[in-house]
Amino acid sequence: MNNSEVLKLKAKSNQKRKKDDIAAYWFSLPYVLLFLTFIVIPIVLAVFLSFTSYDMVGVPKLIGLNNFIYLLTSDNEFMRIILPNTIKFAVIVGPGSYILSFIMAWILAQFPHRLRTVLAIIIYSPSLTAGVTMTVIWRVFFAGDASGYLNQILMRLGLIIEPIAFLQSPDYLFTIMIIVTLWGSMGIGFLAMLAGILNVNRELYEAAYIDGMSNRYQEIMYITIPSMKPQMLFGAVMAIVNTFSAGVIGVQLSGSNPTPNYAGSLIVNHIEDYAFLRYEMGYAAALSLVLLLMINLFSKLSWKLFGVKE
Repeated sequence: MNNSEVLKLKAKSNQKRKKDDIAAYWFSLPYVLLFLTFIVIPIVLAVFLSFTSYDMVGVPKLIGLNNFIYLLTSDNEFMRIILPNTIKFAVIVGPGSYILSFIMAWILAQFPHRLRTVLAIIIYSPSLTAGVTMTVIWRVFFAGDASGYLNQILMRLGLIIEPIAFLQSPDYLFTIMIIVTLWGSMGIGFLAMLAGILNVNRELYEAAYIDGMSNRYQEIMYITIPSMKPQMLFGAVMAIVNTFSAGVIGVQLSGSNPTPNYAGSLIVNHIEDYAFLRYEMGYAAALSLVLLLMINLFSKLSWKLFGVKE
């Protein structure tokens, strides 16, 4: 084969590669457009609005760092109650739901296929019907009058004399929020972990037991978790995002925003308060950026723990 033929083959190969690249760009175009529309552009607009004063009626007015200065120095509810509430809620519910999802997924993986499928649907269903069950079950269970199931139980046992307004009490609302959130936390992350556990190569367990592995704890720590790091990472990111974006739970339970004495208010509630009740969009955008930075920080931490290095 002479040089001219080699050059022709290379030219044909380059043309084919260019056509393949063009096809790949066309296939990725819908995703790129959606990503720009719903992720990049809103973030850019939020960054811009965070440096403005905007009431959704007039033209945004640039005010520099005033929103962030107000957030750090003058927003007493945010620094004293809402930020600690959000961090506490994230520290308890995030790892709690994550660990609970893994435990439930591991337990289900030990059952036969048909029984596992039924149980997985039962466990997963609360995450799909959270809004309905909030009204039908939890608000009735914790109702503050004598018709509330919990009040009835406590009064019959003689533990209380009068009904307790659990959902309106700052002493109980936050704890109830945690309980209800954990109950409905078996979502996509749980299914991803279950799929990861089921796809672990069974030969690895057999080889490990031959090499001296002696119990289930070692099986989980040395075989199961290292073999499903992508699913663990996905579950961690989903737990972080869901935890920090939670906010409707306190409003649905208490029926008001802000919640009584801000006891169940999280950053999302504070954003909604300023954005849609006070119409201070500039300050709400500044709060949104703070929330975005917190989610990004914890997501990077999850990547360091479970990310797979190429």
